[in-house]
Amino acid sequence: MSKLTNIPSVKCGIISVSRDCFIISLSENRRKAIVEAYGQKYGELYEVQKTVENEKDMLEAVAEAKEAGCNALVVFLGNFGPETPETLIAKVFDGPVMYVAAAEETGKNLINGRGDAYCGMLNCSYNLGLRHLKAFIPEYPVGTAEELAQMIAEFQPVARTLLGLKDLKIITFGPRPQDFFACNAPIQPLYDLGVEIEENSELDLLVAYRAHQDDPRIKEVADDMAKELGREGNPYPEMLPRMAQFELTLLDWAEEHKGARKYVAFADKCWPAFPKEFGFEPCYVNSRLVSRGIPVSCEVDIYGALSEYIGLCVSGDAVTLLDINNSVPRDMFEDSIKPFGMYKLEDTFMGFHCGNTPLCKLRKGGVKYQLIQNRLLENGGTPDFTRGTLEGDIADGDITFFRLQSTSDGQLRAYIAQGEILPAATNSFGGIGIFAIPEMGRFYRHVLIEKRFPHHGAVAFGHYGKAIYDVLNYLGVADISYNQPAGMPYPTENPFHK
Repeated sequence: MSKLTNIPSVKCGIISVSRDCFIISLSENRRKAIVEAYGQKYGELYEVQKTVENEKDMLEAVAEAKEAGCNALVVFLGNFGPETPETLIAKVFDGPVMYVAAAEETGKNLINGRGDAYCGMLNCSYNLGLRHLKAFIPEYPVGTAEELAQMIAEFQPVARTLLGLKDLKIITFGPRPQDFFACNAPIQPLYDLGVEIEENSELDLLVAYRAHQDDPRIKEVADDMAKELGREGNPYPEMLPRMAQFELTLLDWAEEHKGARKYVAFADKCWPAFPKEFGFEPCYVNSRLVSRGIPVSCEVDIYGALSEYIGLCVSGDAVTLLDINNSVPRDMFEDSIKPFGMYKLEDTFMGFHCGNTPLCKLRKGGVKYQLIQNRLLENGGTPDFTRGTLEGDIADGDITFFRLQSTSDGQLRAYIAQGEILPAATNSFGGIGIFAIPEMGRFYRHVLIEKRFPHHGAVAFGHYGKAIYDVLNYLGVADISYNQPAGMPYPTENPFHK
């Protein structure tokens, strides 16, 4: 978390509420138990001392939370709760708010010790709806102190992502490459999400890059690149100053252009004009920035950059953006994957990109040249300006493959699929890995193709489907697809297929 400088830090507070016909100490004592349980396992949870029974209490409690620096809140129904004041917290507080309720603690004290928060949660939800207020409510929001502490911990990455999106600006350079209509990016849904956007030309970026030609910081950045790559991963040391100059260009642009926003993501055009005019491929620099929490998506993929940023905030770790690229050859499957015994051939595919996956997520990587661009732009000869990719097999482990995308008519839709990268050699080029996702073949046909998703997908390194789903649901994305298990047909799936 500490190295990711481009995502928010969450300071979460908890406010207890109490209906005035219930015993207020019941709610207060239950709140204290949650704070204690959370502290023992997860860390600090700021305890707002003012318990809310009426609207004046609500204003006082929210002011206390803000003064303490809280940017996310848990509203805890320790008993039935006051419907109007408790829901107005979500209106007055400027940040994500979660609502949870207390389970009854013992069957031996259901007279003065009964809180009826199970009932109060229903009216709370009803009142939030009346006021058109957004709030985060867990799957089953009623629990003991220990159970609620776990729910609050699961709320933290959701809150971090919502705070990040609220202060995010996506900066683009250049129109999409020809025939890359798959990176279609209607702008209106970004504003609907609260995301700002700044669009520039490649020429703007080239001018800024040339202005950094004699930047005294270049040597320090190039030295850092050499240290990161090591001797084996750095076959073109003469390239590093050029790439260091570009890294400084992007970082300075982000700082000078973020404006009123706190966080930045880039969506840049990287071919066909870029390598010849700049003198290198930008992939390695892109990988370095995302390892710090600044996504730089390829091919001006605006929603790819947005998806990457969501993954960064949810996971608190580096992510990548890959093509859902090619099928796994049957002989490779038989030799290297089938022995695992868990997957069918159609469950597997290769995720690839030229070299934007951070070095920390590769088994072993180094700077190379873009083979496809070398064929196209240098006639397959000795690589010069097509150098600059970061290549290697992506390390095996759990992954979440996902994307938030706008359709051409401005409707947001998304998919989430959990799986893994297999510890099998790809025998190919680029930043690449062999992915296995249960029922991928059906998912590929009835979600990715049927719903017309582009070929780029964001990858978070771990299983984060639950938190990503919660974020997308909170944002109001009505169409969220996932890889449905066997026996659960998709609406468009032919029931007679073999």
